[in-house]
Amino acid sequence: MDKISFVILTWNSGNVILPCLESISEIHEQKYEIILIDNGSSDQTADLVSRFAEQHPDMDLRKIDLEKNYGTTISRNIGIKNVSEDSNYICILDSDTVINQEAVSELIGILKENPRNGITGPHMVNLEGIEQITAKHIPTAYLKLCKAFPVRAIQKIGEDMESYQFDGKSRSYPVGYLISACWMMKRGMIDKAGLLDEKIFYSPEDVEYCVRVWNTGFRVLYCPNAKIIHATQRISKKKLISRHNWEHLKGLIYFFRKYGLFFSAKRIICK
Repeated sequence: MDKISFVILTWNSGNVILPCLESISEIHEQKYEIILIDNGSSDQTADLVSRFAEQHPDMDLRKIDLEKNYGTTISRNIGIKNVSEDSNYICILDSDTVINQEAVSELIGILKENPRNGITGPHMVNLEGIEQITAKHIPTAYLKLCKAFPVRAIQKIGEDMESYQFDGKSRSYPVGYLISACWMMKRGMIDKAGLLDEKIFYSPEDVEYCVRVWNTGFRVLYCPNAKIIHATQRISKKKLISRHNWEHLKGLIYFFRKYGLFFSAKRIICK
């Protein structure tokens, strides 16, 4: 039987973490463990997780407490380093997601179809059933500037450059990158592609890692038949001036300089 290691970050996630953990408890076709890394929460997250663990004594749930918020890359890497040796798959999962058995089995099934398939990601909707765009083309600096430009027509140019149009005829589609709210990954792929780039605090760690996965010879695949809920909190959009937005800007500059993706991303072969 396959085994999945779910790596979940929490940071003041008391209002979302229990539905996430409950949904994992309904997984029965695979063995699993949960490695939960708490980024110094100051709310009731720790108490809720401890109480949940007491109520589910048979669940393999390990909690790692960090003294402060280290962002997404350092914390997730700590989780990945602590997965059990017998895990076949590692699932990066946001604390505000609700998964299901069908989606998990579909994501793993597609990973098994081809040795090059490295990451699969699902179709996501929010609590109101509104679709979240989870699969995107690899961005360039030009694309991001278009999206940020204060003229709607130019913003639309950037959005069109970023978006995919899927024909609905396939179980999976190769894409530039998937947002990291839910990644199902082969253990062997991580051994070759490495861990997340810890020079990025918050974002775009998902873009950078997917580029590295493609450059390593593996594929990143969007799987529309795997459907989950993502009650996206979008912390970076709550305040125009915030640490998260500043870290996001620094991450983008670092990413574009690292790969030279200023006007074109054609050098990254995504197929």
